[in-house]
Amino acid sequence: MMNRDELRTALIEEITRVAPDLSADEITDDASLRDDYDLDSMDSFNLASAIHKRLGVNIPETDFARLQSLAQLVAYLEKHPA
Repeated sequence: MMNRDELRTALIEEITRVAPDLSADEITDDASLRDDYDLDSMDSFNLASAIHKRLGVNIPETDFARLQSLAQLVAYLEKHPA
């Protein structure tokens, strides 16, 4: 199982793959993925798919819609490991 820092790093890598105009050092824990980084619904779907492929965790759409920031994603994955 990954620790918090490893989860955070993996998520940042996947976010920057989904949104290549973002750089890893721009992404902060509490910024809104949708509002601050302009991730649209397709980006969100792609991110959820990438998380599933990389970490083996399937995040239901209803849960994913509530996860607004990197910190919330990390906390969710800590509670729902693969």
